[in-house]
Amino acid sequence: MAGAERQGGGARAGTLYVVATPIGNLGDLSPRAAEVLRSVRTVAAEDTRRTLRLYAHLGARPPALVSLPAFDERARLGTVLARLVAGEDVALCTDAGTPSVSDPGEALVAAAWEAGVRVVPVPGPCAAVAALAASGLPTARFLVMGFLPRKGTSRGEALRWMAAVPATLVIYEAGNRTAATLRDLARALGDRPAAVARELTKLHEEIARGRLSGLAERFGGEVRGEVTLVVAGSEAAGVEEPSEDLDSELRRRLAAGEPPSEIARTAARARGLARREVYARLEELKRSR
Repeated sequence: MAGAERQGGGARAGTLYVVATPIGNLGDLSPRAAEVLRSVRTVAAEDTRRTLRLYAHLGARPPALVSLPAFDERARLGTVLARLVAGEDVALCTDAGTPSVSDPGEALVAAAWEAGVRVVPVPGPCAAVAALAASGLPTARFLVMGFLPRKGTSRGEALRWMAAVPATLVIYEAGNRTAATLRDLARALGDRPAAVARELTKLHEEIARGRLSGLAERFGGEVRGEVTLVVAGSEAAGVEEPSEDLDSELRRRLAAGEPPSEIARTAARARGLARREVYARLEELKRSR
């Protein structure tokens, strides 16, 4: 992996590789990412212990590891930058997903550009994009909010600002705060269609669709693992709420002789529910007639 000429000419600088790593399933590490990790002389890691496990998975000897945690990134990036300017190639890795996207790395990447260092993305897993793609919500425009402020005025301001955003919203949350955040979103944004993606790519992966209030109830107990929330934007949420409850609508339309597949499709879309869930309820109502 060759370095790049520095802006200003002369000495050669190294290359900063921004390497996306698996968010759960180690099989998602790309061959290119594996090649970069094997070839660089230094890795700037959010947590060196996590990166060591990645090298163990590769069966490769790790290079020099430099710790670059989120809480101290700016204070420590000078060490990494010095290696890059001296001509070393460096891979930037966070614990999971794509560096600098709600993860450490933003400050280092900006500093590398300022120093004339070549920056090369090595794309791969990203929880926000994975959850969005599987949510069934509009994908033409989306906004990754990352983690919301936990409390206070800043949280309220963020929620109020989000209410007017005409794009699908993607939010990261810890399991133990998921229910509270869903309730806050429902109060601030209205009872919009949404999805909860939990433990993406892992053994206990779960993706649930519904309205924010229903999801808050469903995930009201203990929620384990990392969570990504996907919420309809202000434009997509402007669909008028159905005037009758789900069972009443299903019974009425069954009695009118409408095809069950069509009932399930349109009723699910109107309520932000999964089609299979509505179809299963249809079958239950048909058996009870």
